[in-house]
Amino acid sequence: MGYREKYLKWLNSPYIDAATKEELKKIQGDEKEIEDRFYKDLEFGTGGMRGIIGAGSNRINRYTIRKATQGFAQYLRRAAKDAEQRGVVIAYDSRHQSPDFAKEVALVLCGNGFQAYLFESLRTTPELSFAVRELNCAGGIMITASHNPPEYNGYKVYGEDGGQIVPRFAEKIIQEIGAVQDLSSVAYMEEAEARRQGLLRRIGEEIDRVYIQRVKDLAFRKELIKQVGEDLQIVYTPLHGTGTMPVQRVLRELGFQNVTIVPEQAKPDPDFSTVRSPNPEDPEAFELALKLAEEVDADIVIATDPDCDRVGAFVWDKEGRPRLLTGNQTGALLMDYILSTMQEQKMLPKNGAVIKTIVTSELGAEIAQHYGVDILNTLTGFKFIAEKMKEFEETGEKQFLFGYEESYGYLAGTFVRDKDAVIATMLICEMAAYYRSKGMTLYDALLRLYERHGYYLEDLESVTLAGKEGMERIQRILESFRREVPDQIGGKKIAMFRDYRSGKGMHLLTGEVEHLDLPKSDVLYFTFEDHSWFCIRPSGTEPKVKVYFSIVEKNMEEAERRLKAVKEDVMERIERIP
Repeated sequence: MGYREKYLKWLNSPYIDAATKEELKKIQGDEKEIEDRFYKDLEFGTGGMRGIIGAGSNRINRYTIRKATQGFAQYLRRAAKDAEQRGVVIAYDSRHQSPDFAKEVALVLCGNGFQAYLFESLRTTPELSFAVRELNCAGGIMITASHNPPEYNGYKVYGEDGGQIVPRFAEKIIQEIGAVQDLSSVAYMEEAEARRQGLLRRIGEEIDRVYIQRVKDLAFRKELIKQVGEDLQIVYTPLHGTGTMPVQRVLRELGFQNVTIVPEQAKPDPDFSTVRSPNPEDPEAFELALKLAEEVDADIVIATDPDCDRVGAFVWDKEGRPRLLTGNQTGALLMDYILSTMQEQKMLPKNGAVIKTIVTSELGAEIAQHYGVDILNTLTGFKFIAEKMKEFEETGEKQFLFGYEESYGYLAGTFVRDKDAVIATMLICEMAAYYRSKGMTLYDALLRLYERHGYYLEDLESVTLAGKEGMERIQRILESFRREVPDQIGGKKIAMFRDYRSGKGMHLLTGEVEHLDLPKSDVLYFTFEDHSWFCIRPSGTEPKVKVYFSIVEKNMEEAERRLKAVKEDVMERIERIP
């Protein structure tokens, strides 16, 4: 069916509501807009779907939400024992229409005979993951688009282990969604009837209380926190999202007495009106927080994204300049702190393991080796880390200690199976308190890691290419690097090329081919002779091609010079691809 035919079908369907039809009528003369909204169905990827809110099959709206939920319900019936009785947890963040979309999800599940546990108000993504496990549910659904712009919303799907769905299961869900040919065939129950039958249940404080306690139980040095917590000055911003309640509560109850919330960003706001992007990876998102930090003489500034699964932190260097720690730097600091503390407290298990993604700095591998701990790599996405955690749980072969990815996601403990900014914020603050008690800042601790293991410098470049034409160009960029593998970049030879789509790696200096022991994915990875590397992949959630860089040198000045040369060379090649 062509895009115009689909457009007319929506416009004339008795199932589509009047407001949606009115929105569609307004674009009747804009052929390009009609094509963009209807040239495809909004894709359900490996963890769910994300898109611009609006009418059309390639948009997030009540109908695409209903269709996806119908497919997920059909999948769960086959995949999970007693799925209807065990039910599904639904949570949502502060984005436009999130409460309405969450209710649509719940009522489709009820229409399919499922118990639907719907949070009474907005909650974080990690608490959704926790609730799936705590309530022994068959699955979970989170309505969020993470840190995307305000016009976006999304739909993340979780399995019974509390982890996001991985590709081999996502493919089955996609098949079930594809089988829903007619939107009017979706099972749906009115709210009053769902309540009468006892299928729709509201949850809230009873889950919050248990989750908060489990987070606090992860603290290593509670007595130290009470001592140093009187002096440590923390500025925190939830960036208009879900983090205000759980982050404040955890820090306050542990003994951090000087936590100042950025008032302009404390309340939920779907327009994220004080920031260009509600992304803790973006230094501009900290503008108000840094201004407040000057007023209260803060030791650390922390921001979490709207669904509170990512966290970023500003600290100060010896010259008093504020420094935004990268995801790699924060992850390395947390790993070293956790492992060193466990070693000191004689808690470090012999079969302990840390998990990171392939695009995360190899500094983590050096730290793990220093403490005699195994480190495993996964594909990009925390769902793959959660999958490994499930494997550890089932086999008992290894004990999970910490997982992280360069995109500001971290996890300690096993009661959540996704990155958790509440847990990470608590540990970052505890870590800052510990180093303060030693007369050090977090930046001092980072420099000490570099001196011990080498100067690792990472960066990320993203090229946004929206729409159908942009998606086609992203594929041309990847195919160009795949067909014509560069033998050197930035004046240095490339020693190894890994194509995770083909599942093969090639040693360019010897021609030897090796099998890659990871699921197939459209990722290209280039390693230099000194183990520096760069990697190219399409974003799984945004219309972007992402290029990751990681350089290791003997000092920071050389690392900066080398990174600049490699970045310029790679990005110039990308620009030349039409």
